[in-house]
Amino acid sequence: MLRLRRAAFLVVTLGLVVAPILTAAPRARDLGVPFVGTPGPLNALTDVAGVEVGHTTLIRGEGKLVVGEGPVRTGVTAIFPRGKTFTGRVFAARHNLNGNGEMTGASWLDESGCLGSPILLTNTHSVGVVRDAVIAWSLKHADPKNYSGDLSLPVVTETYDGFLNDINGFHVKPEDVVAALDGARSGPVPEGNVGGGTGMIAHGFKGGIGTSSRVVTIDQATFTVGILVQANYGRRDNLHIAGVPLAEVFPDLTPTRGAPKDGQGSIVIIIATDTPLLPHQLRRLAQRASLGVGLIGGRGENSSGDLFLAFSTADATAVSQLEGVATVRALPNEQMNPLFNATVNATEEAIVNALVAARTMTGADGNTVYALPHDRLCQELKRRGRLIIP
Repeated sequence: MLRLRRAAFLVVTLGLVVAPILTAAPRARDLGVPFVGTPGPLNALTDVAGVEVGHTTLIRGEGKLVVGEGPVRTGVTAIFPRGKTFTGRVFAARHNLNGNGEMTGASWLDESGCLGSPILLTNTHSVGVVRDAVIAWSLKHADPKNYSGDLSLPVVTETYDGFLNDINGFHVKPEDVVAALDGARSGPVPEGNVGGGTGMIAHGFKGGIGTSSRVVTIDQATFTVGILVQANYGRRDNLHIAGVPLAEVFPDLTPTRGAPKDGQGSIVIIIATDTPLLPHQLRRLAQRASLGVGLIGGRGENSSGDLFLAFSTADATAVSQLEGVATVRALPNEQMNPLFNATVNATEEAIVNALVAARTMTGADGNTVYALPHDRLCQELKRRGRLIIP
């Protein structure tokens, strides 16, 4: 029997903000899909204490695409490394598996090894408006005494949703960004057709937002690694779940009409941990997300923007220090292997969670992208002896 997860969250749909609602959605483990490692209580990015996530989801219109009028299938996802009230920095680093994508603020992130802003995920053509809006929001909430310039170089990244969404209509507005930022919270994270993942496609199925986490013990200390993906990448013929190849299982249910070419698209992965790590170690962690993508079937195709960012919430007070000599802690490189494993395994599960949570969507010009059929997936995993029966 499926166990359904209930989560309260804020949705923006049909252009209107509606009251918090309850939603129920199965996740990959609910179906019996096996994964390696121990997840945190929520199996989400927000298992790392202090992390908050908010979504604004924009869905309106149907039928023929009219630029500027819709149909609209897009949104914004906001991530705060240490909550909305935190005005300092955390150590951070990034890695590109393939760089056909945009991440603003990347040069300063590389130079400083620090992240001093929220992280925003959206569609390719809305990066500019999201960047401007988060700067305005951050300046409004910043402590002028602690302003360091980081807020002027926020991290905004993207994947392309133009198959389902009127991407050239620029439908994400500043108020939508503010809604995602203001609505961010700890707790369960909605997945699938939400936020920046609303119009996204993965391996020819409906994709979007997915999340997972792992808890590891190193020298009797417990640490958490959390992952959030915006999955919009991959070829159907490379799709594997739980190690099972699925191309022959799903020769049908391909996107209708003018479908995007296999291998087009991108994936953004955000990695959070409470482990005390230095920027070069966080870059090592971000690199390992590539292996999780590879387990599902991503190959870093030429037209794919595979952009990964990792941050640590540890020692934020010292990292945020603007004067004097700061003292920070760091796990030795020799003890990082459990974190590497956690990153790979949680990335794999986060992508599958995005596929499982997403629902069939019809968008611009009647283009339809189908949800991954749970029953057929479970049947194949059972046939291969890979399904866990509760």
